[in-house]
Amino acid sequence: MHRTIIAAGLGLVALGAVAIAQPRAAYTPGPQNIELPADWQQRFIRYATVDKPDRKIIRHLYVNPEAYAATRAGQPAPHGTLIIMADTRARLDPLGNPLLDTSGRFIPEPGWIAIGAQQKEAGWGEGYGPEQRNGEWEYAAFTGTGERRNIPLNSCFTCHLQARAQQDFNFTYWDHAAARR
Repeated sequence: MHRTIIAAGLGLVALGAVAIAQPRAAYTPGPQNIELPADWQQRFIRYATVDKPDRKIIRHLYVNPEAYAATRAGQPAPHGTLIIMADTRARLDPLGNPLLDTSGRFIPEPGWIAIGAQQKEAGWGEGYGPEQRNGEWEYAAFTGTGERRNIPLNSCFTCHLQARAQQDFNFTYWDHAAARR
């Protein structure tokens, strides 16, 4: 009996070692590298909310808790950082102007209209030319319900590259880290 248990245990250890030893698939640039976690709304930390008057939307920004804990002001975001940008429509008055709450902020309509993701991993970004590479970041787009959108993401790369290369290709998260640490 004990030999059977020991043999079974050794077999599981051997299977685990084989699974660990399997080489990771070669990195291929593109949004397919990013998965939207099913539990992001419950687990991730909302670190900023930005009213966007030009688009009449509210942008809610979240980061995974592991990256949040490891982030240091003035330092690049750690590998494994996943930033999620979830947009809602602003509630409008009859003239089409966003309604404001008592703090002067837009009032959101229920439900997400679009979700974007920015993720950083070691070695990511290789394969992009200098006119597009954002360090080790990739981008992906999802519908408001979380289905992957197959759309060009060149504007994500271009905007982050031109505006914030010196701040690890981030906008709000870099600023948030500087303010909280």
